[in-house]
Amino acid sequence: MSPHMLAGIDFLAPSHRVARQLIGVTVLVNGVGGCIVETEAYDGEDPASHSYSGPTERNLAMFGPPAHAYVYRSYGIHWCLNFVCREEGHGAGVLIRALEPVAGLEAMRERRGTTDEWLLCSGPGKLCQALGVTRALNGQSIAVPPFELQAAPEGIEVVSGPRIGISKAVDVPWRFGLAGSRYVSKPFR
Repeated sequence: MSPHMLAGIDFLAPSHRVARQLIGVTVLVNGVGGCIVETEAYDGEDPASHSYSGPTERNLAMFGPPAHAYVYRSYGIHWCLNFVCREEGHGAGVLIRALEPVAGLEAMRERRGTTDEWLLCSGPGKLCQALGVTRALNGQSIAVPPFELQAAPEGIEVVSGPRIGISKAVDVPWRFGLAGSRYVSKPFR
């Protein structure tokens, strides 16, 4: 199998295609995780993307090989997990915005300090805290431990809309979600 093919997804594809296909995929980090219910796509030609102005020390992993992690700190507080896509050097990725928690619930509850399942992974910062994702995973392949990805079941219904929390390219409909999921960070219109 090709190193950029994982869980039935070609990570060499454009980020918006990968973001849509990731809905329903199960992602685990050291056995803790769940079903991806919300993603956002970013591309090097997209003014909302960290890669838009070219490689920096912070975003270098986003220009690396596909099917690798790009982990960054948001607002100096929360870690955010992205999966790199497109060819090496392009600068594209998919932000994993929300999961339906399935595996390692006790670890998630302890890390997040809550028993409310919606509050465990309903946002990129919450998700990283629940899964124990830190900068230490930046640049690592998502095809090998501590990561594990399992293909989405057939017949997933995906909805889309504008991305959240950005000030540029706000109308680009590159936010994707599992239709009807109560675990997304913000409802789709």
